[in-house]
Amino acid sequence: MNNCPIGVFDSGVGGLTVVKELIRQLPNENIVYFGDTARVPYGVKSKPTIIRFSIENILFLLKKKVKLICVACNTASSLALPSIKGHFNIPIVGVIAPGARRASQLSSSRRIGVIGTSATIKSRAYEKELKRLDPKIKVFTQACPLFVPFVEEAWINKKPLEDVAKIYLEPLKKKKIDTLILGCTHYPLLKNLINKIMGPKVNLVDSAKETVKQLKDLLIREGRLRKKTSRSKKVFYVTDEKTSFYYLGKSFLGSDLIKVKRVNNV
Repeated sequence: MNNCPIGVFDSGVGGLTVVKELIRQLPNENIVYFGDTARVPYGVKSKPTIIRFSIENILFLLKKKVKLICVACNTASSLALPSIKGHFNIPIVGVIAPGARRASQLSSSRRIGVIGTSATIKSRAYEKELKRLDPKIKVFTQACPLFVPFVEEAWINKKPLEDVAKIYLEPLKKKKIDTLILGCTHYPLLKNLINKIMGPKVNLVDSAKETVKQLKDLLIREGRLRKKTSRSKKVFYVTDEKTSFYYLGKSFLGSDLIKVKRVNNV
């Protein structure tokens, strides 16, 4: 079981931020990644649809004999995970709780911002978790629905994206937050731009880093870490055309993005 891969799924390329952290923190682990690129973005879809997609994605990964599943998608973590977590006989880790916990640790003013997809923000998942950690925390949220399409189209360094980002982030600047949760795994790919707009005094919390820390602790606790007997394998599956995913992924992961396969149905 220790040599079985870690499964990761996301609506598109955003979950590669989790994969990058997995490679950094757990270099010996095999990884199977599933990007549901044919149905991205999840953030504008209904809760029942997101739950159905999440179940289908988990069932796909289970066929690959994974030992643990990371729900890298914030939208799926906030809307689907609470409903489905107990229905599978395998550890499933989401990205909400780890990111909220880190934000709570970093914030001195107790004024925390959250950006995410429309569905994630409407779910109030981060707000509920932050309030559970500390009722005194004031939470300010902002949906940023256009960020995911920009990332998926590899328009990260385009001027229109900067204009959109300023519109989204200016209201949060006025709230004088000192910590901002990047509540979508696509958003760390925009970290430089977000940092430029928010300024150096605002802590940016990347849920991917915190999630992998939790995932690592879980594997250590259960004695499931893979020992290095051979080079770790990474396989990437997508549900739509794979070329754009490959080139965007390769620019982000470098040589660690080796195989990308398209699946016609989940």
